[in-house]
Amino acid sequence: MLPDEWYLTQDVDDFLARVGDFLLSRPALHNTALTDIEKLRVHGTAERDAETAVFGRMESDGEVRAICYLTPRGRLGLTALSVEQTDTLATHLAGLGHSPANVIADHDTAAAFAESWQRHSGAAPVPFWRTRLYRLGTLTPPRARPAGRGRVTGAKDHEQVVRWCREFCAAVGERSSIDLIDAGCWGDSRFADRHFTFWETPDGTPVSMAAATSIVGGMVRVDPVYTPAHFQGRGYAGAVTVEVSRTALAAGATDVVLFTDPANPISNALYQRTGYIHVADFAGYEFSSSAPHGGQVHDRLNALATSTSREGREAPAEGRGERADQHRGQ
Repeated sequence: MLPDEWYLTQDVDDFLARVGDFLLSRPALHNTALTDIEKLRVHGTAERDAETAVFGRMESDGEVRAICYLTPRGRLGLTALSVEQTDTLATHLAGLGHSPANVIADHDTAAAFAESWQRHSGAAPVPFWRTRLYRLGTLTPPRARPAGRGRVTGAKDHEQVVRWCREFCAAVGERSSIDLIDAGCWGDSRFADRHFTFWETPDGTPVSMAAATSIVGGMVRVDPVYTPAHFQGRGYAGAVTVEVSRTALAAGATDVVLFTDPANPISNALYQRTGYIHVADFAGYEFSSSAPHGGQVHDRLNALATSTSREGREAPAEGRGERADQHRGQ
């Protein structure tokens, strides 16, 4: 047993048996952990990676209070932790020789761990992701629905789906997914297991796209939403998001969630009008030996919220309001 009751394992099945109830207690807030860990469970962790994922749980009075997981590619995912708990976890990971390349969590936990890891490793954190989590309340279709219909994509649409996913990644600066797509490794990308839907005009022209994860623990995440520039400003994103959300509910999802750019008031207003309710803000930090230190980290995170499309943070889609920024998935 580790101090502060942290337990680490490389056995994903045993880990899920012990933490499943905790993760399912708040599926919306734990959506990233649910999908990431499920992908590691289903696909394994040794397809091309020499290392194995590490999973951790923190217990108190016999109950799981928090979890962490470190993927073979170095991403550390965390549920909510206090400053003291992130410092304890950083000590454990450093002492065991683990070295995360980045961390994602709710805003406060990510910031606390980033500073803790810097103290223990000397690697300074650089903010790369800032996002707002929404959960669907009562689905409310737009009053002025654009002409057309939603259509689930099939094999004949694959080329267009790949092309639009690449355009989406270019818009948000998701370099790792672009590299996989360009290398012909679509199956290794985070989009490969998504279920895609097009919004089509009455003549059958696809004009917008949304995707959803499979149901995990009753949760579905809408990810990504994308409309090419020349089709923006016509309400297509709202229509396709409603279509995908309705499909998720019909399939039995109890929690339908999505992420948005907190600096984009148009996208936030769009999703609130369709029934999505703000849950929490999330953040991600990469670790670099040449990154700024101390208070500069907070300055960089604030700057990230207002950075321009040239930097891949606020690329336009539906008048800058149709693109929902999604995390850089495993």
